[in-house]
Amino acid sequence: MRGQWFIDGTWLPLEEEESDLIEEEHLNHFRGQQMQDTIETDLVVKTVDSKDAIHSLKLSRTHVDWHSVDEVYLYSDATTSKIARTVTQKLGFSKASSSGTRLHRGYVEEASPEDRPPHTTHIVFVVHGIGQKMDQGRIIKNTGMLREGVRKMEDKHFSKHKDEHVEFLPVEWRSKLTLDGDTVESITPDKVRGLRDLLNSSAMDIMYYNSPLYRDEITKGLTQELNRLYSLFCSRNPEFEEKGGKVSIVAHSLGCVITYDIITGWDPVRFCLQEHRAVEEETDLRWMSYEEKQLLQQLKNTRSRLLDLENQLVALEASRPSVPPALKFKVENFFCMGSPLAVFLALRGIRPGISCHQDHILPTSICSRLFNVFHPTDPVAYRLEPLILKHYSNIAPVQIHCATNPTPYDEIRPSFLNPVKDPPSDTESIPSPSTSPVLLRKNYGESITSLGKASILGAASIGKGIGGILFSRFSRSNSQPSVSLGLEGGPNCEEEEQSRTESQSAYGLSTMIRPMSPTADTSLELERRIDFELREGLVESRYWSTVTSHTGYWCSHDIALFLLTFIYKQKSTISAPNV
Repeated sequence: MRGQWFIDGTWLPLEEEESDLIEEEHLNHFRGQQMQDTIETDLVVKTVDSKDAIHSLKLSRTHVDWHSVDEVYLYSDATTSKIARTVTQKLGFSKASSSGTRLHRGYVEEASPEDRPPHTTHIVFVVHGIGQKMDQGRIIKNTGMLREGVRKMEDKHFSKHKDEHVEFLPVEWRSKLTLDGDTVESITPDKVRGLRDLLNSSAMDIMYYNSPLYRDEITKGLTQELNRLYSLFCSRNPEFEEKGGKVSIVAHSLGCVITYDIITGWDPVRFCLQEHRAVEEETDLRWMSYEEKQLLQQLKNTRSRLLDLENQLVALEASRPSVPPALKFKVENFFCMGSPLAVFLALRGIRPGISCHQDHILPTSICSRLFNVFHPTDPVAYRLEPLILKHYSNIAPVQIHCATNPTPYDEIRPSFLNPVKDPPSDTESIPSPSTSPVLLRKNYGESITSLGKASILGAASIGKGIGGILFSRFSRSNSQPSVSLGLEGGPNCEEEEQSRTESQSAYGLSTMIRPMSPTADTSLELERRIDFELREGLVESRYWSTVTSHTGYWCSHDIALFLLTFIYKQKSTISAPNV
């Protein structure tokens, strides 16, 4: 922070406009006069009861009195301040001691060329979710709270990292979007207007993103803002890229889904075209006349020829240089907070398999590490790990540390919510809400059983219901049962991983055709954990925290410590705080 005039006690700088006016007035009347070299404590607290102001300056809402060259006081001109000042002066108190705020020209400590933070080695973009239209600028305030908590945790636990600096930058993408203009506003009834406006400014963003008309505008808006901020940062910090600076993203709520789609290049239009083609290939078995059979055969031949031409075109395009990714940087870490991403992926057809790697939902070639952070009572958040390995719905998320010198996260062993039992049948392996046993209360809060487990298991069961009918068209062989698909997919899993293209758009569709594992092998463990859970407070009301937990991540020091732990890559154990 830069400034010329500072407030006594807090040493916060005055607003730039007021500071410039005071500085100009000060130089006009006191230029050449000697000020004290150092500011000592006894001089700071000394009042000017016996001195009258030798000069005064009127500002818009305040005025400044000079009692000497280095004794300057700021007074508010609000009506209440004037009344209080009059009363206290009649009681015998001076104007300065009653309502004045002392100002200092220059900071309490003398600046030096070395008085600057180290060069930024890691930048973290903070992406907001829904509700930004309702409260513009909120992401800036939230990022400020997160940054403040990070600085405290840095001083307390990472004081040895003197040559590293992490900077958090807010990304506000909602205000620049046009979307439908004011169409929704014009069709909103007047009754209960406050509640309707609240929903239009918050939940409506989800409907916009699911709309094929506005989805591209939202993804392009966030992509352009991320690239703009990155280019602007690099232009002002040219050494960042030269020294191998890294970039991570912290996203909240719907921002997690949008960011994920940008990183992976998921394209619902291509998905719908593939579905439409699969539907057209289903022949009608009813009786047809000779003319109809001839026309149908010609149509099939034409489609076959068209498919051959498309394959030739794809082969030619593959020989060209690959299309550059949407973002100008590679994402090192992707932190999701209060994220509904798991529900979106489940509804897109992603099912648990036999892979123990993050690549099942997000390739490490695109993003090195994925984290899903949530509060146990956050109604918007869902788990991601059961979409990779099915039996992880019965394994508790990793609890986020709040103590010093904890066990490293990667060394924490999985703990089961319930004892593992062999399911008697495939249909009974996924319990329903009416047949599930009541789980015992755990130290992390039983809400995770009702919210996390039930919701994720419910999402996973979509494959056996309507979702299974929809996405069954994308299996490799529609004539083969799902069990044979799962068995054949097992031995070739590694080959599929090697042969799968690393391009973002191709990944977006390759996830749609992965078969679901028929049985859950509970001996498999994830290479690295993804779901991380905040601890519930001992006196925390679960019903009240359900309302507040979704927006409470920004001021959590546990979150700040968690982010720094993985951003600094755990190069050294977390040092104990100085007592």
